[in-house]
Amino acid sequence: MRHCNNPVLALLSVLLSASALSLAAQQPPSPAGGSAGAGSPGAPQAQPAPPLTVDRDPVRSPDGEPPALPPMRKQGEGYVLHTDVEEVLLNCTVLEGTRLVPDLKKENFEVFESYPPDFSDRAKQSLISFLHTDLPVSIAIVVDNSGSMSRKRPSVNKAALDLILASNPQDEAFVVNFSDEAFIDQDFTSDVNKLREGLGHTESRGATALYDAVVASADKLAADAKWPKQVLILITDGEDNASEQGLEQTIGRVQKLSGPVIYSIGLLFGDEMSRQEVRQAHRALEMLSTETGGMAFFPKSIEQIDQIAAEVARDIRNQYTLGYHSTEPTTEPGFRRVEVTADAKGHGKLTVRTRTGYFPVVRAGKKPAAPEPEKK
Repeated sequence: MRHCNNPVLALLSVLLSASALSLAAQQPPSPAGGSAGAGSPGAPQAQPAPPLTVDRDPVRSPDGEPPALPPMRKQGEGYVLHTDVEEVLLNCTVLEGTRLVPDLKKENFEVFESYPPDFSDRAKQSLISFLHTDLPVSIAIVVDNSGSMSRKRPSVNKAALDLILASNPQDEAFVVNFSDEAFIDQDFTSDVNKLREGLGHTESRGATALYDAVVASADKLAADAKWPKQVLILITDGEDNASEQGLEQTIGRVQKLSGPVIYSIGLLFGDEMSRQEVRQAHRALEMLSTETGGMAFFPKSIEQIDQIAAEVARDIRNQYTLGYHSTEPTTEPGFRRVEVTADAKGHGKLTVRTRTGYFPVVRAGKKPAAPEPEKK
């Protein structure tokens, strides 16, 4: 080894060596398979698991514009994604009474938009795309993990898995368990065994931050979902009593994200809640589902939940997807109401269920060109 005769340079060399050793010691070890980040069996293996004291809540900041979701087009025998952020996409369920209607064509539908401030201006829209096929779906399974759910979770978990098994094999899903906080216990996967493991991470305790869990899950779908068609399955046995978000804020956030469709299953039977609490919970779940184009179910017993899960799976797989460009320019902000009607020979009165409206992605208008200076 060569010796340095300059004492300043020698001291500098020692300090640099110590710094390098300190940095190396701080590097986390590489995860060796098995366990995944954020306590999630399906999370990326490249990231080390954080300490349990770190908040694993999937909530992203509600500030800023949500990402636009690309529509799906038929190409050959399959479907491919094309980006067209100005196209409004509506996933529609059509019923004749209580029976799904599977044989409608594009010309059987009409779409109308109305605009703020009083929504009296109602304009018919021209459909530019139409699909009626079993499209793959990205699904959020959001389950109440509060103390009152402990005895119901085995039946709830089985029903959620049966729903996945009855869905398109290309579907992907993630699991969020929530009480006073929301945790992703299984990231996006199509593996039923991993979803079963995620649903099994029950630690029934605490309060019910339902709205925060919905916002968190909707944000994750918008940011990370593989498929543009998105669904949120919400299962709870009570009303929200711990969220920072309110009901109207939650619905507004989902609408700004242009999805997902929310199917709510309210296990409001039993004597754990007062009549007023049951009414409030019933109203909240109804609004979350109706405003986003889904349905709310209220079984009378835990034995009925499997039947409901099968009905939700059928509903998802038999929807029509309609697309149009709004006649109102995207430079005009504000919520736009949407109404879809359907009529066809051989059918009685048809009911169309879809989201009640959307917020457009506002695009700033072009600035006028600067006037040329006058010639003297």
